[in-house]
Amino acid sequence: MTIGVLLVDDQPFLRLGLRMVLEPEEGIEILGEAEDGSSAVPMAAALKPDVVLMDIRMHTMDGITATEKILADRPQTKVLILTTFDLDEYVFAGLRAGASGFLLKDAPPDVLLTAIRTVATGDAVLAPSVTRRLLERFGSVMPSAQGTERREEVLRSLTEREQDVFLELAAGQSNQEIAAKLYLSEGTIKVHVGKILAKLGLRDRVQAVVLAYETGVVVPGSHELG
Repeated sequence: MTIGVLLVDDQPFLRLGLRMVLEPEEGIEILGEAEDGSSAVPMAAALKPDVVLMDIRMHTMDGITATEKILADRPQTKVLILTTFDLDEYVFAGLRAGASGFLLKDAPPDVLLTAIRTVATGDAVLAPSVTRRLLERFGSVMPSAQGTERREEVLRSLTEREQDVFLELAAGQSNQEIAAKLYLSEGTIKVHVGKILAKLGLRDRVQAVVLAYETGVVVPGSHELG
């Protein structure tokens, strides 16, 4: 399977750097480049990329708006947000818009390549330490309309063990980390994660993290059910 990638960034040198990393890789094909969101949206519709590497702050149309528009037209496309630590608030907005994860712009080439292949298979990319920092910093100001009602609905739909796994998901833990914490096999955790996503109508782990903090199921800055 060849993964088609669309590069979206207003910095030509960054796009060139990404191209230099990706072009030699077998199984990855760069379908095109866009310098802002307004050109990325029609390009994504025409080229049908599997993965979009999306900058956030761009002229004409930012990456968050572009992500929403691209996924509204073609939800099977995966979007990876490219950012720096200074743009945490924009990252969270990007995740809520439907992005499958985020990467720091200075991520090593092997991390970038792994992330592209990971989201292309339908999983999400979350760096646990950065995810926790994001949610602890911005969780307290997330919109929470009907949050209490949704929280009770979430908890009622999950078994006690699924609640335990959901808590670890909300902290950005990998299946391996969750398995070690709960003394279960990775295969068992994978089954639990699949059931949690199906029960809650979520696309991936990113949406699980967002939902947990948005509804108050997990309290920002805490590692306990709210």
